[in-house]
Amino acid sequence: MLQVVKTYLKFLLKSTNQHGVHSPFVFELVTKCFYDKKKYTEYNLLKNHRKKLLENKQSIEITDFGAGSKIFKSNLRAINKMAENSGISPKRSRLLFRLVKYFKPSNILELGTHLGLSTVALHLGHADASVVTVEGCENTLNVAKHEFEASFGKGVTFINSDFDTYLKNTDFSYLKENKNHWNLVYFDGNHSKEATERYVEHLLPTVTNQTLWVFDDIHWTKEMEETWENIKKRPEVTVTIDTFQWGIVFFRKEQVKEHFTIRV
Repeated sequence: MLQVVKTYLKFLLKSTNQHGVHSPFVFELVTKCFYDKKKYTEYNLLKNHRKKLLENKQSIEITDFGAGSKIFKSNLRAINKMAENSGISPKRSRLLFRLVKYFKPSNILELGTHLGLSTVALHLGHADASVVTVEGCENTLNVAKHEFEASFGKGVTFINSDFDTYLKNTDFSYLKENKNHWNLVYFDGNHSKEATERYVEHLLPTVTNQTLWVFDDIHWTKEMEETWENIKKRPEVTVTIDTFQWGIVFFRKEQVKEHFTIRV
């Protein structure tokens, strides 16, 4: 906990708002998306979906394929406690919704469904998008799928697999053949350096000029901070934004390489 506090204080000293941004692309993103104060009707849907999960006291057995939990000591976990303590926060789910609404990606990949709170935000941001979400724990995925379909019907493909298996065994050539790619990838699972860098290697061949990657928990550990720094140094990467919770990555060839630290 002390490490996180120290890291956050460093972030605050380094970070800025729109007034410290000189890139027109990033300035528009910050002002029109990050700091968008409009009360979207979809926020109520996000709130109601969260409320359903917070009221669900059923317990499920968790199979953890990632770096483990800093909160839960047992693999038998109550759904309401999972939603409360390890799901995406209401503020972040609204920001994720706005990101999708702003960029309107046609193909979205989520690595780490958890209970589906972020999945709902991805779906609501652009209902016409094709959303694929991958989760290693079958019991968790079943809850997410059931609750999503009860509220929204279809619109998301739920896949039970560990990320490496899915990324290794899935033929992404159909995306290129159809002149489509993963326009947005949301990395929200297995927050370890080695695993995250493997996922990056798997997915780099799918990026285009319009691709957006969002990495969750980039300051979760020193390891993840090292991973974030390595991602920033990638020659394919041009623009990055550190919002403390998230690392946002762009591959826009027309942009000079710049790194921003933005308070959200």
